[in-house]
Amino acid sequence: MQTFKKPESVLVVIYCQSTLRCLMMQRKDDPNFWQSVTGSLENNELPVETAIREVFEETGIDIVGSNLSLVDAKHVVEFEIFPQFRHRYAPQVEINKEHWFYLPLTTEVEPMLSEHLAYQWMSIQDAANLTLSPNNREAIKKIVNY
Repeated sequence: MQTFKKPESVLVVIYCQSTLRCLMMQRKDDPNFWQSVTGSLENNELPVETAIREVFEETGIDIVGSNLSLVDAKHVVEFEIFPQFRHRYAPQVEINKEHWFYLPLTTEVEPMLSEHLAYQWMSIQDAANLTLSPNNREAIKKIVNY
């Protein structure tokens, strides 16, 4: 039996406070698509739990173990799922609910990639321009608020 993703996810924008650059990662399944950390809620997870898990899975950054401060933006958006990613969801599911978080770091780190091809630390403007996701773009531009 096929297991579908829940149409509720998190977006975690990781940025360095000293350089004001954010981490962007290139997707394996769509090399033209660069993004911040994202991932769907599993089972009975809370969005904050998903954010902590996804950051660790995608970058190797241990938020809890490193005593880092994950900022809940308390911002939720709904968006149409890109057609190339809809096969992961139940038939007829086209809308996803996304919770935004920010992870400020004191220094730029080298992530341990598991789900992406490459990474770049980029200026806020360059990162916003690079991503194809309007939500990700908007969240990156709001880093200055956090």
